[in-house]
Amino acid sequence: MTDIRDLTVGVLGGTGAQGKGLAIRWAKAGVEVVIGSRSADRAEVAAKEITDVAGGTVRGADNADCAADSDIVLVAVPWDGHGDLLASLRDQLAGKIVIDCVNPLGFDKQGPFALPVTEGSAAQQAEVLLPESRVTAAFHHVSAVLLADLSVSEVDMDVLVLGDDREATDTVRELAELVPGFRGVYGGRLRNAHQVEAFTANLIAVNRRYKTHAGLKITGV
Repeated sequence: MTDIRDLTVGVLGGTGAQGKGLAIRWAKAGVEVVIGSRSADRAEVAAKEITDVAGGTVRGADNADCAADSDIVLVAVPWDGHGDLLASLRDQLAGKIVIDCVNPLGFDKQGPFALPVTEGSAAQQAEVLLPESRVTAAFHHVSAVLLADLSVSEVDMDVLVLGDDREATDTVRELAELVPGFRGVYGGRLRNAHQVEAFTANLIAVNRRYKTHAGLKITGV
C-alpha cells in the first residue's frame, strides 16, 4: 500500500488561515504540499512562509496547477467562490480524492448561521461539479490558530470524515492522523455533510463565548 507521506497534497485556498494551518502540520509531518491560489505569486509567498515555520517540501502554484500536480486536494476556499472554482477544475481533479472543508455560513448581529445550499451541502455541491472525483468532507471544525502554532505539540480533537468511497475516507482519516492529537473518525455518507458543515456555526459561538479554540471529541469509539 502507498504510504500517505508519498502522496502530494494540494491545498486550494492555502493562503487562508485554515488551509495554511493544515499545510503547516502536513509539511511538518513530511508530506509534500502544493499551495494553490488564484495568484501563483501569492501562493509562492505563502509556501515560503510555511517552509520557514515547518520545514519540509512546500511550493506555490495557481489553482489549476495545484490541482493537476496533487494526488489529494483539500478545498479550503471561501463559500462564495466554491462552485465556480470547482467547476473550472473538473478536468484537473478527475480521479483524485477531493476533501471539501468549506462551511457555508452567514454572519449577522446575532452571530453565525448556516446558509441553505441547493445541493444540500458544500460537499454535495462538490460531488455534483466533480463527478469523476472521489469527494469527501472533513476538517470543518479544526482550529486554524492551534494548527499554525507549532508550540502546541498536540491538537486534541477528532476529525469527522464523510464520504461514499470507503477507501477515500480511510485515506483522509490517515491524512488527518498525521497531525499530532488528531483522530480521524468516519462520520457517515456524504449526504450527511450538511449538519457537519452547519455545526461550525455552533462551534464558533462556543469559541466566542468562552474565548477558546474548542473542537469535537467523539466518545465511545
